[in-house]
Amino acid sequence: MTFTIYPAIDLCKGQVVRLRQGDPNKQKEYSNDPVEIAKKWQAQGATWFHLINLDGAFGEYIEPNQRAIKNILVACGDISTQLGGGIRSLADIEGALNLGITRVILGTAILEDFSFAKKVIAEFGADRIVFGLDARDGVLMARGWQVASDRSIFELAEALKNIGAERIIYTDIATDGMSVGNDTKNTRQLAEKTGLDVIASGGIKTLEDVREVKEAGLSGVIIGRALYENHITLAEAIAC
Repeated sequence: MTFTIYPAIDLCKGQVVRLRQGDPNKQKEYSNDPVEIAKKWQAQGATWFHLINLDGAFGEYIEPNQRAIKNILVACGDISTQLGGGIRSLADIEGALNLGITRVILGTAILEDFSFAKKVIAEFGADRIVFGLDARDGVLMARGWQVASDRSIFELAEALKNIGAERIIYTDIATDGMSVGNDTKNTRQLAEKTGLDVIASGGIKTLEDVREVKEAGLSGVIIGRALYENHITLAEAIAC
């Protein structure tokens, strides 16, 4: 299994930002030029981008982010991309894939209607879909991490495996954007119990954090704030 490092590009009103613990009131802006950021990560060796439309996740106006995503895809050529945030219908998925996105991330849509997960796998194939499991204090969250669901992490992951899913992203919201280290224990357990490819997300700060995730047998890791605040470089993370 290839271990992949995904630099995060979170978009709000066309700007590159990071949130702390998913809180829109704790937002830090890093660039008003998403293409420049994308080219920077590509130059440092990125093979994938993790793109998040934050405005879409919160149900807000998203046109500036859509424009930024299109510009990134044009500027960075054959880079692979996964896109999440506000994707909640078959039409949303089809539109993203037709735009050139490699695979889409679904979270809220399957928490609110699990049958949708089966529909999208049948329609688009498991390789074009990654399911986002985002938890706060063990509770799965929806609608931009603002609304609690009644499903457990491990139960949902197992249910996804049973309908043919191949890949999930697990985020411990408490660590996201906090640079305190990843919740590798639960992430590893998800991979071991389900056999799914699990991408770790949240809390990465050091090269040791990256090594820990890789050595846990996970398929990849998403890195955001650590790159933007120069705790580590993407080139260093890939090399290690």
